[in-house]
Amino acid sequence: MTVEELALPGVLLFTPKRFGDDRGFFSETFSTRVFNEHVPGVTFVQDNHSLSRDVGVVRGLHFQAPPHAQGKLVRVSRGRVLDVAVDIRKGSPTYGQHVAVELSADNWQQLWIPAGFAHAFCTLEPGTEFLYKVTDFYAPDCDGGIAFDDPDLGIEWPIDPQKAILSDKDGKLPRLKDLDNPFVFEG
Repeated sequence: MTVEELALPGVLLFTPKRFGDDRGFFSETFSTRVFNEHVPGVTFVQDNHSLSRDVGVVRGLHFQAPPHAQGKLVRVSRGRVLDVAVDIRKGSPTYGQHVAVELSADNWQQLWIPAGFAHAFCTLEPGTEFLYKVTDFYAPDCDGGIAFDDPDLGIEWPIDPQKAILSDKDGKLPRLKDLDNPFVFEG
């Protein structure tokens, strides 16, 4: 497995190896040993799986606030997404900055998004299946988010934001500047 640090410190791109033959392939998609070499002390408590039927589905920008803040390790098993992480830790040198990567069933990459970052993805193919591990259980009272199309973030989405397919909840999220932000950069 290869590991690459991206432009936002702490956000990592993992690429598992695939071994194929005429039957198909085998891949070790997660190893606690390898993961903890790069992200020490993290334990995952839950795996989630979503299906987005259409191109242009946007889920996010989501986060879970303390005391139940979540880190996420995300990947795509079918289809493709543009996956985005935004640093929302007040006082961070990269506050409000983002990274965007394409995750797909073909490139087999996974993105680690630490707590203190908002996360979203936009589907690029119909029938996209998105899987992710989280470091804390879902806590509805800690659920939060930011508008995916916040102009201050400068995210270049691969679709017209007016045509994004959103949940009712995601369509009402505030801009980062209006967020009662629970995250503080700790150096």
